[in-house]
Amino acid sequence: MENARQHFIQGMSQISSFWGFPKAMGAIYGAIYLSPDPISLDELVEQVGVSKGAVSTNVRQLERMNMVHRHLHIGDRKDYYLAETDFWQIIRSILRQRQEQEFDRALGTVTESLALVDADGEDPERSEFYRQRMKAMQSFFRSFDGLVSAVLALEGLMSLSTLRNALEQSRSSKTK
Repeated sequence: MENARQHFIQGMSQISSFWGFPKAMGAIYGAIYLSPDPISLDELVEQVGVSKGAVSTNVRQLERMNMVHRHLHIGDRKDYYLAETDFWQIIRSILRQRQEQEFDRALGTVTESLALVDADGEDPERSEFYRQRMKAMQSFFRSFDGLVSAVLALEGLMSLSTLRNALEQSRSSKTK
């Protein structure tokens, strides 16, 4: 069982890295996810093998993403953590967080870059090339931001079970 647990935690570390998060964050989530009881920071340090500061920092980020939740034990000053097991909830939370920060930043950067291109009259041919490329990127970001907003809005229109059933039916019909 210990080999399976370690393998899973390492896998979560790699998946986390693939999605642009620290490897330690994935390993910590994996350890919390496989813990049947709330787990303390000290226990996470032992299981994951990173410093208490790194565990604390990554757990706070996991909390902000609603991937873990703090659990208090009466009479104990330590914080304990439980994993969120509703992956749709996790995805919605990450999309919300990324949408608010990253799309605004991406659109802002492209808009500012377009203004710089328009202000620079040195090379009209290159300026037009940059303008076309940047407008295409701007259009993509706006479309993708709209798509994410629509997915998040679906949450209010459909219950999660209805959405899950629809996705599962779609998957099963594609495999037939």
